[in-house]
Amino acid sequence: MRQVLAVVRFNFRGFLKNPKVILTAFLGIVLCYLLSERIMVVIEGYGTPVQVAEPFLWTFGDGASVLLSSILLMLLFSDLPQMGSVTPYYLYRTTKRRWLLGQMLYVVCVVALYTGFLFLVTAALCMKNSYGGNRWSDTAAMLAYSKLGEDLCVPSTVKVMEGTTPYGCMLGVLGLLFFYSLCLSFLILAGNLLCGGRRGMIGGLFFGLWGFLLDARVLAKLFRISTHEMYRVNLLVGWVSPLSHVTYGKHDFGYDKMPTIGQSYLFFLILLLLLLGVSLRALRRFSFRFLGEEG
Repeated sequence: MRQVLAVVRFNFRGFLKNPKVILTAFLGIVLCYLLSERIMVVIEGYGTPVQVAEPFLWTFGDGASVLLSSILLMLLFSDLPQMGSVTPYYLYRTTKRRWLLGQMLYVVCVVALYTGFLFLVTAALCMKNSYGGNRWSDTAAMLAYSKLGEDLCVPSTVKVMEGTTPYGCMLGVLGLLFFYSLCLSFLILAGNLLCGGRRGMIGGLFFGLWGFLLDARVLAKLFRISTHEMYRVNLLVGWVSPLSHVTYGKHDFGYDKMPTIGQSYLFFLILLLLLLGVSLRALRRFSFRFLGEEG
């Protein structure tokens, strides 16, 4: 375990000075501002406060927003696994498998920091008009029980408000976003190990495109599905689409047969275990390059 942690510490050297990290943080702030602007307009227009977690829930409780945030993560992890001048030393002092586990633990830590960063930014943008009590705000009720939320594309729904509290919903959205981002990062890592270079980015793009295309409204237009058959389509998409699994409002709250939050966690966990197996198998044939030579 000490050897694995040593690899993690090496990967974090100069982390805050890394241009990719700085660019990702800057673009993350811009993204949060653009996505939260529709909420800030409602707060300022009606003069109603919000619960401190609600801006994050309304911003990243939507699949499209999660997809946009994952693009920034692909920029950050495009060069996985991280290698440098000290990598031959670590490979000599430890095994390839422990080195890879160190890379994966580094990814877990960065994804956790990235998810927490998005929450803090969205909360800070509406901090002046927020409170910390664990109860839904009047703004949330207005968006959920009227057509205003639908018009603004704010994912504040009645079934979410009746089924959980703001902090409980926050933990669910954070967990789903974390596991989705982790699966995307592990897919990039596995693709780079399996195909070499940065070809794992193709797998990451396909992962996002798969979730985007598996949308009930898109499928209905493509295959001319009638309105009374949309329930089956929504149910199928809810179980097979990663982007649907990460969307908090598309889960079972006692109203339908959609996956529960726990089943979505299990879905992502199985996917992570499959990617772990692929990465370990691909590591056997992976060619390390140091100073222009293969090793």
